[in-house]
Amino acid sequence: MSDPVLDQAAALGIAHEVMPCDPDLADTAVFCEAYGIAPEDSANAILVAGKPRPDERQPFALCLVLATHRLDVNGTVRRRLGARKASFADADQTRAMTGMEIGGVTPFGMPKGVPIWIDAAVMARTEVVVGGGSRHRKLRLAPEGLLALPGAEVVEDLARPVDAA
Repeated sequence: MSDPVLDQAAALGIAHEVMPCDPDLADTAVFCEAYGIAPEDSANAILVAGKPRPDERQPFALCLVLATHRLDVNGTVRRRLGARKASFADADQTRAMTGMEIGGVTPFGMPKGVPIWIDAAVMARTEVVVGGGSRHRKLRLAPEGLLALPGAEVVEDLARPVDAA
């Protein structure tokens, strides 16, 4: 059976480890605690939807940010989308666009034409854990492997560190 996530990783020659995951533990904070992964080594893949201008198609982008950071959806992301407003895609939009459930969204296997914007802080890590395409698995890889994905681009200030205080 074909698996667009693992098939793409293999086709691009991206070294990765598949980490099985209890689907009830797939949400980032719970996953990190249950599996001993540092939050700064976990990256969230977030589908963002822009509010289209009249007579335009709705713009989408997949943003990859560390769990210790907050996506600048109303600043950097909105401007890059060229939209008046931007927001996180809801569960139904995410499923319809990617075929993935929130908690398992990954930059691997994205539909053609959806840009993948990677916060620069992700690239500073030795390795990152990202969604695996379902809530049943995660993928661990060197962040440089993400640059092989079609439409992938590193973006400065895509996200900001969450104040620990």
